[in-house]
Amino acid sequence: MNIIVCIKQVPNTTNAQIDHETGRLERDGLESIINLFDEYAIEEGVRIKERVGGKVTAITMGHPQAEAVLREAIAKGADEGVLLSDKAFGGADTLATSYVLSTAVRFLGNFGIVICGKQTSDGDTAQVGPGIAEMLGIPHIAYVKKIESINDKTIKVERMMEDGYDLIESSIPVLLTVVKEINNPRVASLKGKIVAKNAVIKVLDATAIGADVKRTGLNGSPTQVMKIFTPPQRPVGEKFTGEPNKVAVALVKRLSDLSLI
Repeated sequence: MNIIVCIKQVPNTTNAQIDHETGRLERDGLESIINLFDEYAIEEGVRIKERVGGKVTAITMGHPQAEAVLREAIAKGADEGVLLSDKAFGGADTLATSYVLSTAVRFLGNFGIVICGKQTSDGDTAQVGPGIAEMLGIPHIAYVKKIESINDKTIKVERMMEDGYDLIESSIPVLLTVVKEINNPRVASLKGKIVAKNAVIKVLDATAIGADVKRTGLNGSPTQVMKIFTPPQRPVGEKFTGEPNKVAVALVKRLSDLSLI
């Protein structure tokens, strides 16, 4: 079973700044880490490998420094890392990102399961996983919290819902987007870190994977940020105190003045 895990390098900050001219996140000078939900995707990929055999390949799209998250994935059990890096990929929205990742998955070939984190901390759209599945023409199961059973042809999973979970069976190949309830990610071992340090990361550009540059980066991104602004602060509310009867009368009068009653 060949498993491909799509991961992303994101800023390690809660105080992200936006470039008001381009509408993009300012990443220069920010420490970067693996996206939180992708940690669970890596762990589940490794667990599937341990369960049924196979190979785990971690892939990411980004600048050359994104190689660091691939090495971290290898330290935690992935077998290899693939970096998709090309100036033509810059400025991609979720559609263009899905296209590049799906093209790379198709290029790598012979996969059974593609795993993504539910969403990324710097975008929070949860669109890329489903987008990859659509472009690959394979089934997609979102919010996966547990893999019940798996073999070469089918997989049965629990999909988290607000009032419980759905039990879903799908044919393979399939793409899963996982939630944090699915597992507890392991800590990289010393042996794993040594393997990761010495690993050769494969770097692929648009030409290598056969991507149409008209569908990548800004060229392939129909989403355009027209304006960035800080929402206005909510006005301070009014508080009525005193005798209940007097408060009730004052409240009714105030609501009437505002034409709410």
